[in-house]
Amino acid sequence: MCGICGELRFDNQQPTQQRLEKMMAKLERRGPDYGSHYIDGSLGFGHQRLAIIDLSERANQPMIDGELGLVLVFNGTIYNYPELRAELIEKGYHFFSDGDSEVIIKAYAEWGSECVKRFSGMFAFAIWDQNKKQLFMARDRMGIKPFYYSLDDNRFIFGSNLQAVLAAGGVDTAIDPVGLHHQFTLHAVIPAPFTILKGVRKLNPAHTMTISESGEVTLERYWTLTATRPEQEKTEAEWTEAIHQALKRSVKRRLDIADVPVGVLLSGGLDSSLLVGLLAEQGVKEIRTFSIGFEDQPEESGSEFEFSDQVVEMYNTRHQKIVIPNEQVLERLPEAIGQMAEPMVGQDAVAFYLLSEQVSKDVKVVQSGQGADEVFAGYFWYPQMAAATGSDVERFGNHYFDRDHDEFLETVTEPYRGKDYSSERIDELLNEAPTETYLDKVLRMDVTTLIVDDPVKRVDNMTMAWGLEARVPFLDHELVELAMQMPPEMKLGPDGDDAKYVLKKISRGLIPDGVIDRKKGYFPMPALKYVRGDFLEFMRKILDSEACVRRGIYNRDYVEKLLSGPDQHFTRLQGSKLWHLALLELWLQTHVDTLASPMGI
Repeated sequence: MCGICGELRFDNQQPTQQRLEKMMAKLERRGPDYGSHYIDGSLGFGHQRLAIIDLSERANQPMIDGELGLVLVFNGTIYNYPELRAELIEKGYHFFSDGDSEVIIKAYAEWGSECVKRFSGMFAFAIWDQNKKQLFMARDRMGIKPFYYSLDDNRFIFGSNLQAVLAAGGVDTAIDPVGLHHQFTLHAVIPAPFTILKGVRKLNPAHTMTISESGEVTLERYWTLTATRPEQEKTEAEWTEAIHQALKRSVKRRLDIADVPVGVLLSGGLDSSLLVGLLAEQGVKEIRTFSIGFEDQPEESGSEFEFSDQVVEMYNTRHQKIVIPNEQVLERLPEAIGQMAEPMVGQDAVAFYLLSEQVSKDVKVVQSGQGADEVFAGYFWYPQMAAATGSDVERFGNHYFDRDHDEFLETVTEPYRGKDYSSERIDELLNEAPTETYLDKVLRMDVTTLIVDDPVKRVDNMTMAWGLEARVPFLDHELVELAMQMPPEMKLGPDGDDAKYVLKKISRGLIPDGVIDRKKGYFPMPALKYVRGDFLEFMRKILDSEACVRRGIYNRDYVEKLLSGPDQHFTRLQGSKLWHLALLELWLQTHVDTLASPMGI
């Protein structure tokens, strides 16, 4: 797990060490163990390493294979690298290191761009062919690892976070109207390739990109998720056993492929609790677990310790319980936003940031339950969508959109009022691959798109801010492929209202019944939901600031309406609309306004 960056020039200029070092400085927290750069004519690479596999200097990057004429920068983990390594040795390749990075180089030499189809894991990497003068890049199927870039007639810049791209200078930081519409409609999800800024894009998950030294770009999709039933039907018992075995493999693999200790982020919910149960089922002893809680609000508890404690007691885990007072949340909030590659409104972003700070003192790798709700239909809106009528977009938007298009037009000023970009994009995504039912459409889209730029991105940003690698077993692509073949009743139950039905069946006996049968919970962060007191004044100061008024994105009448009744304006997903506005503005002040010369190289 690391931070990567690079630059490819098309204008007969060379990347400079100074520019690479500026980019690397924005990635250092992702990879604090070692940093280095590489320049070859028009190409420059930077790398910050978090040493997880093969802790020796031989695995440092940029990794240069002089024999093959290939140079690699890589962020992520290839879980099946031992098998691939053995296969490549049989083909005659010689290895100088023991980790997964060199396997990527050899695999590319052997199979070219098709190598990505053989990788099981999370990854974003770039390979420079010294002989062809060609840059090849790839992102994993589920988009677990980030890849940001900026492309113009003179150069191509990329990085593991948006901050690294901006650090190179010369990037257009104007607000992208498409990204802005997604930001305020799709719960701050801006699907790739867009971002909130016109000059920065994201490589789509399950895609590769090849760029020649002359600037010719080739973009290819190497994997498409479908959601159709298998030719041979399975019984409920057979589906349950198949998912159980796939989960066991996924969890065990993410434990074994590391040369450092691995812990579990234990929220007290079904998903993370099941991870502990699956590890224990396979004989893992002294499991390290970590939980976090916050102060209660009158409307909502600030922790789920009553549930996580049951799992800790059942398996006698090596547990650490962390409690964060509200004043620390507010004090550290700008710091957490400083680590956000994109503006993220999810209340648990700050929670993960503060939790990761403590966890990173004990371990460098954790397993987390992200993805289970999307893969196995755990959210309350899925049965509502399945039972609804209307067009595909209406059935989805009426239960998910933070704002309908009319309210978006009320939110922003005239220069940002355009088409209903979010409805158009959702309609495309719902119908881009074969499915059988409406729930299949929604889950397939959620798993491949919405989850990428919401919970998965938040966890990657907030854990990597402390040099902590988060692994997500529920997003193993083989498990996801299997789960997408299951009929809806295996996810929502025979009556259509029993969320994560198959996971509950697997969990029975593995974790306490109280955790299985509890009401669905969400990572509690009540102070950012029920905005009052110091938090309200904090947001008021941001939205009334000279920078915000001068920027001119928001309709001031709409801002005043939210400020006058912060407890009255919630989204369909129960988020604070006031927090949405304040978060974006503070993110822009933190990452864009601080650039000395946004358009200067």
